[in-house]
Amino acid sequence: MRLAIIGAGFAGMYAALSSARLRDIRGVSPDDLQIALIAPEPTLVVRPRLYEPEPKTLTAPLLDVLKSVDVDYIQGSAETIDTDARTVQIMTPKGARKTLSYDRLVVATGSRLFRPNIPGLAEHAFSVDSLDDAVALDKHLHSLADRPASNGRDTVVVAGGGFTGIEVATELPARLRNIHGKEAKTRVIIIDRNVAIAPDMGEGPRPIIEEALHRLGVETRLGAGVASLDRSGVTLSTGEHIETETVIWAAGMRAAPLTAQIPTERDNFGRLLVDRNLRVPGIAGVFATGDAARAACDDEGNYALMSCQHATRMGAFAGNNAAAELLGVSTKPYHQRAYVTCLDLGEAGALFTRGWERKVEMVGDAAKKTKQEINTVWIYPPRAERAAALASADPERVTDL
Repeated sequence: MRLAIIGAGFAGMYAALSSARLRDIRGVSPDDLQIALIAPEPTLVVRPRLYEPEPKTLTAPLLDVLKSVDVDYIQGSAETIDTDARTVQIMTPKGARKTLSYDRLVVATGSRLFRPNIPGLAEHAFSVDSLDDAVALDKHLHSLADRPASNGRDTVVVAGGGFTGIEVATELPARLRNIHGKEAKTRVIIIDRNVAIAPDMGEGPRPIIEEALHRLGVETRLGAGVASLDRSGVTLSTGEHIETETVIWAAGMRAAPLTAQIPTERDNFGRLLVDRNLRVPGIAGVFATGDAARAACDDEGNYALMSCQHATRMGAFAGNNAAAELLGVSTKPYHQRAYVTCLDLGEAGALFTRGWERKVEMVGDAAKKTKQEINTVWIYPPRAERAAALASADPERVTDL
């Protein structure tokens, strides 16, 4: 029997570890239940941190962790899923194609930044969506130091006033000072179509975010969208033109395109609709997890967000349940009642909220300390030691951040 997992992000990693954990508990040999993880690299990109400086350092190796629990790593990109034949076609790094059969499949392909068809966006905007994108932005920001001071050089526009946009924008003032010097007159401007910053955060946290932006000198243009970009800067839907050489797009996510090959229903974000066990209804043998799945967290109408916090726990349930079906044992319905947010606010500290109503619990330095612990400890892979790696993936004990 073979359980295949596509993706080495947070959901894919924990799906692999959790399925290996159940196999170990049931005393089944790795030869009798093969677990294979398919990804271009055996590396976890620490995506929640890509707004930080030096993004090239924000990865964690997975190969030794996978080996410690007898999970086979298959290097390549999954290109085609045939749910009738139960096969995945993989493109290897050398350009060869090979086909892998499966008895159960976990789709953990993650998400991509949504880039609408705005004139000039593809040519002139940066992002922190992927490691390559974040590295390209970092190189660009450093290259600006070789250019003479000007409004265009010293102005950065962040398109998107949600979670990612705020973290990017609040990190930039210090980041730009380190590049241009303390005397540089830099500007950071957030643009968002909504009439209020951080629309999803609600009324409680908003004054804290607004105060942080004011303290850092981050400007906002609310109720305005990006109409076009060119070499000179960005033109807003209001007609205002902002001279800038750096536009960072941080406005919206969609499930990775591979999910479109699963012949079933999806939501507006392209996520596969799944049941409480994270199965894709009507498609035998297929589970979806993380940003690839729209899953209910509880019985109160709350659904998992496209976040590391949810992907980690969803991955553990999906891997466990896919293995459980093959081993003839009971599955565990996914649940994640605890929900927190921890928003980095750069030199203004951070903001920690609890619950779907986002009740503020910590602000400033105390919240910043928690954010740093999340970013540097909690979201990293377990150590490559069998017992520790397997224990980390118990779906009922995976940390609710």
